[in-house]
Amino acid sequence: MRHPASSSSAQPSPATTPVVLCADDFAENAPISDGIAELAHAGRLSATSAMTLSPRWAPDAALLVPLRDEMDVGLHLDWTSPFAIQAGHGLPLGQTMLKAALGGMKADQVRQIIDRQLGLFEDVWQAPPDHVDGHQHIHQFAGIRQVLLDVLSQRYDAHQRPYLRLSRAQAGYASLKSRIIALWGAAPLVREAAQAGIPCAPALSGIYGFDVAEGLYAQHMHQWLQQAQRGVLLMCHPAKAALPDDPIGPARVQEHAYLASPDFLQTLNAHGLVLSRGRNLYTDAPCA
Repeated sequence: MRHPASSSSAQPSPATTPVVLCADDFAENAPISDGIAELAHAGRLSATSAMTLSPRWAPDAALLVPLRDEMDVGLHLDWTSPFAIQAGHGLPLGQTMLKAALGGMKADQVRQIIDRQLGLFEDVWQAPPDHVDGHQHIHQFAGIRQVLLDVLSQRYDAHQRPYLRLSRAQAGYASLKSRIIALWGAAPLVREAAQAGIPCAPALSGIYGFDVAEGLYAQHMHQWLQQAQRGVLLMCHPAKAALPDDPIGPARVQEHAYLASPDFLQTLNAHGLVLSRGRNLYTDAPCA
């Protein structure tokens, strides 16, 4: 894929360690889509996840078409956004978690919802998604993950099968928030995906509290990149502007500004990291 060009002040190390940087929430609103597309065209991202229930998905996908062979574009499976609630199946995160924990997910209904979102993706993108993850990590919830694995196994041949994001931190680098997220179903997803032969991104980084103190995101990213092991997937949530109804809007703007900055490139180079497609890293490796 297109690699970021180094700034003149950087002193790069050989870029030998591939990592994936995935921007979530594409098509949620115009500033998010515009910000992700801008960063992607500049080589500052290697993947994005799309919210296909959004009415913006079809028009905004055109922003990514020139990069379709250079980055991963996947499905951001959605049960908790306003789009999902308007579609009739969605609930706020807490209620979705409780319903899943109590065994309230009905397999036939879950299958219809997953099939619909995959179909919306394919209708616009004219190809299967490169990966599937979940808005607020719902793809690992009980009652959703089992059906998702079955749908992916039946819907796609082995060479087309999307990889899954695992919501678990790298060994030795788990924060309190990452541990909590992993408890929502990361371990059983690993086991069940391995049994189903579905590939997975091995670890997730980029988890923080969306705090917006000046310079804090840069500090977070410096730490994540310093810790980054081969194949780790870092998630991010950039946007060019913050809309009033977006609870993490200010954090999105800070993320965009940092990822567009020379400092981000210099930090990648300093640690010998290269942004890579997960499609090239994970698809031949079993989930483990």
